[in-house]
Amino acid sequence: MSDSGPIRATGARVLETVRQLGEFSLFSLRLAGAGTRGPFRARRLVAELYDTGVLSLIIVCISGLAVGMVLGLQGHNTLVRFGAEESLGAVVGLSLVRELGPVLTALLVAGRAGSAMAAEIASMVVTEQLDGLRMMSIEPLDFVVSPKALAMFIAMPLLASLFVIFGIGGGYLVGVIVLGGDGGNYLSALENAVNFRDDVLGGLLKATIFGLLVALIATYRGFTATPTSAGVSAAATSTVVIASVATLIFDYFITALWGV
Repeated sequence: MSDSGPIRATGARVLETVRQLGEFSLFSLRLAGAGTRGPFRARRLVAELYDTGVLSLIIVCISGLAVGMVLGLQGHNTLVRFGAEESLGAVVGLSLVRELGPVLTALLVAGRAGSAMAAEIASMVVTEQLDGLRMMSIEPLDFVVSPKALAMFIAMPLLASLFVIFGIGGGYLVGVIVLGGDGGNYLSALENAVNFRDDVLGGLLKATIFGLLVALIATYRGFTATPTSAGVSAAATSTVVIASVATLIFDYFITALWGV
């Protein structure tokens, strides 16, 4: 191998990454255009909302309850050292509303619904169903992809809200009922610490952005999958990996730039 081999390989990888980012941007613009054109497919949207949102309820709610219980336990044990156990509600509430709720919900939904969405679209690519739609003068982006992306966009903030509610309940269960804390202090600290405009709306904004991000990545990876059985698997796997990493990166920049 020549001395320029590693540099050439690095340059090729960079160019491939830039090319894929360009294709992803063009796909996102095409999908946005397809979503603004009629007709509005309400029945397909409701079906996709069921697949994306309703079928994710159990894992989101159970995970939220478990995370809240852990926060209640760890927060209580830590705050007792400083004589500030009455602030447990504020610690649990702010952690869930501002950060853990939107981020963990996005990771859970990307693993369950995002991978399934990418695999379903990729399977349609393999079986040439999308080509069949084009032969019938039906645009696949409008008929198949747009309802899936819109359902993910709508469901994510709703699921994040449920995650936060169950998490606060889990913190109350451990901090008050199990460890014997004061329920009034827990709720009053939560009410005084969490601001609706800065915290609640900020958390919903994060969840909405993450929903859009996961939707675009899942539909893009499925739509551009290699038409083989291995391509379906690769689309599902890459969706989970890329969406999870992108969520964490975007979470940092949203927090750093807007203080959300």
